[in-house]
Amino acid sequence: MSGHFWEAKALHELTHEEWESLCDGCGKCCLHKLIDEADNEEVIHYTDVSCRLLDTKTAQCSDYANRKQHVPDCVVITPENVHDLDYMPTSCAYRRLAEGRGLASWHPLYHAGSRAPMIATGMSAAGLIDNEDAVEEDLELRIVTWPLRDTN
Repeated sequence: MSGHFWEAKALHELTHEEWESLCDGCGKCCLHKLIDEADNEEVIHYTDVSCRLLDTKTAQCSDYANRKQHVPDCVVITPENVHDLDYMPTSCAYRRLAEGRGLASWHPLYHAGSRAPMIATGMSAAGLIDNEDAVEEDLELRIVTWPLRDTN
């Protein structure tokens, strides 16, 4: 039997605290995305523009507990919907576990909660984004590919 709760339990068996601790805090899910529907296929384009609640320096939500009140279309990731959220970055811990891939070696749970390894491997949006309230140009001009990177 594994020593890590995320390896020993199915996603739907996790406590609320365990589930929340799986979030690596990268901030990529809070980036605005554009969906291109060409040739009967959806292509998701990430931008470097974040939700207004995301702190652009830390990639942390400034009001996580009340985010749905401020941003009604903010998606709350759950064990029930994680398999349907194909726009989540492939590096996302929730997506990785749902796909049976395990957590990446840089995940904060492997480093006593430290986000430094995640930032060092370029998996965090911290310092790479602008807040939607500070951006005036069209989102099409802000498309980036770095959120698509995934490492073990």
